[in-house]
Amino acid sequence: MSSKELIVRVWRSLVADRVFGHAAELGFYFLFALFPTLFCAGSILGLAARSAHQISDRLLECLALVIPTSALGTVLATFNETAAAASSGKLTFGTVAAVWSASVGISAIQDTLNVVFKLEDRRSYVAARIGAILLTVLLTLLIGAGLSCMFASDFVSALIDRHLLNQAVAWTVGLAIRVVGWSASGCLLALSFAVIYFWAPAWKMRRWRWLSPGTVVGIAGWLVASLGFRIYLHFFNSYTVTYGSLGAVIILLMWFYISGLMLLLGAEIDTTIDNRGSGQS
Repeated sequence: MSSKELIVRVWRSLVADRVFGHAAELGFYFLFALFPTLFCAGSILGLAARSAHQISDRLLECLALVIPTSALGTVLATFNETAAAASSGKLTFGTVAAVWSASVGISAIQDTLNVVFKLEDRRSYVAARIGAILLTVLLTLLIGAGLSCMFASDFVSALIDRHLLNQAVAWTVGLAIRVVGWSASGCLLALSFAVIYFWAPAWKMRRWRWLSPGTVVGIAGWLVASLGFRIYLHFFNSYTVTYGSLGAVIILLMWFYISGLMLLLGAEIDTTIDNRGSGQS
């Protein structure tokens, strides 16, 4: 299949499966799951941040790499409020609320990927929801591990820079460590896509793929689209003018929409290539 033919087929599938509408649905559920998740993270870090402010600050810096700058203030304000009010009771409630709310988003991913992959979900509501909760926990661990790799590589690099007298050697070693850490984060992000494509849909016969064309395009598209959105907001941010105080929320919702769209785009590419390989149109 030529690249042009693949693009045409993927576009037709995107329109036929109403992917743009499903991406908007995912964007809403992602936004719905964000703040309970931050409540949980804020409760956990709030208990430790009283003696470890640098850890929480560094994790927030990692978060700032992907969330649009215009919406970051709202997210950080919510994070700081929950961290300041953290207690053991709220920690328990926050954990339960975060897992349940995030699983709602995963349930939406299940439904939309079933549409994209042309699958009929015969699972009961309970079985599908348990699967969504388990997948939520697994993805949380993978994303947490990715952030930890980024944090650890920067921390070790800074430590080496302070203790090595030879600045040239310290810079080279620090750069190498950062490359390894960020590469590991990228691998964990790809693994997260693979896990979603493998576990979320109601496959009758599951086939694990570490890295598929859809995963590559989905991740690359998400990074490019996120960067492009940040550049657009830097020069042409009209959301605040149009929506006033709700501008930051609209921007965040738009970024979640882009994220959901790239996830579904990768799935459409994979299913288009697989159907072509099996002789389906």
